[in-house]
Amino acid sequence: MNSLLGPLGRSAALRRAPLALRRPSPPLSSLTLSTRPTQKRPIPLAAVHARFVASSVSGRPGSQTIGHAKQNVKEEVGNSAADWARSIAGGIFALDSVKPSKESFYAITSAVATSVPAPYLVMGLAGGLPYVASAGTTVYLAHQAGLAAMGTVTNMDPGVALTILDQALTFQVTYGAVMLSFLGALHWGMEFAGQGGHKGYPRLLLGVTPAVVAWSTIALQPTSALICQWIGFTALWYVDNRATSAGWTPKWYSQYRFYLSILVGTCIIGSLAGTSYWGPVAGHGLLSHDLERIRSIRKESQPERAGFIGGDIEAVAGDEKSDSYVVIRKKEKKQEEGESREQ
Repeated sequence: MNSLLGPLGRSAALRRAPLALRRPSPPLSSLTLSTRPTQKRPIPLAAVHARFVASSVSGRPGSQTIGHAKQNVKEEVGNSAADWARSIAGGIFALDSVKPSKESFYAITSAVATSVPAPYLVMGLAGGLPYVASAGTTVYLAHQAGLAAMGTVTNMDPGVALTILDQALTFQVTYGAVMLSFLGALHWGMEFAGQGGHKGYPRLLLGVTPAVVAWSTIALQPTSALICQWIGFTALWYVDNRATSAGWTPKWYSQYRFYLSILVGTCIIGSLAGTSYWGPVAGHGLLSHDLERIRSIRKESQPERAGFIGGDIEAVAGDEKSDSYVVIRKKEKKQEEGESREQ
């Protein structure tokens, strides 16, 4: 009996013994891998069918209904708009001073806009009002010049209308050059004040380049100058955006410059569209007209009120019986013969 219970007792005692007293596992080096090829067991058809049913869920589109599609499109557009707002702000929206309450275009833009000092925003927009007025005047004068060229407005000479339009375009180009130069000069002030540290020649060159480009456009034709200035304003805003991201400017500067660039760009595009659609540009720019041909058409529609009238007629003073001071009549033959002999 003891011989039968002995091994069982020892095995039970060994299971209850601590881990340290148990037989250690053989080392990995003593283990040998079987070189016999494993047998491939066929997968049951039911398991295959279940696998395909399970994977079909992941293959479904993200939008199962029209309502889901609208919601997904709305979210994607909102995320893209928020990313665009971050780019406009120069990537500084995450700072505590301008941290938005919600991740949306309006929230990010509003958060940065509220950080712009009010005097800077008011004076910047006020400085753009003359430019807006000049753009509106250019469009109005282009319309009037177009009417004069077509003969619709008979009390204005086409040459005079085109000259006034050319002066309005010149004023807009000159004021635009002043604004572009001023925006570049701001970087000199930031360098003098040490905003973001002194950068030396790179920031000084950044400040003087817009002035060189702006005043070079004065030598161009008005419409060509406006196109070059639009490119200059857009390029300068991009550079200011990068400068804001690098810490060269105040945190709100990129957003501030974005508003001014939109204002100026809209005025330039409006002026170019108005002059191209409604009227000529006095020999400059995208359209040119022959003034002599326009004047001849105008004379046909409305003869001159003073001057010489060709033909075999003459104007003589009216006598006492006449109802008018001047009488226009056909030339007498004797007088015509005398004039021909004198010639």
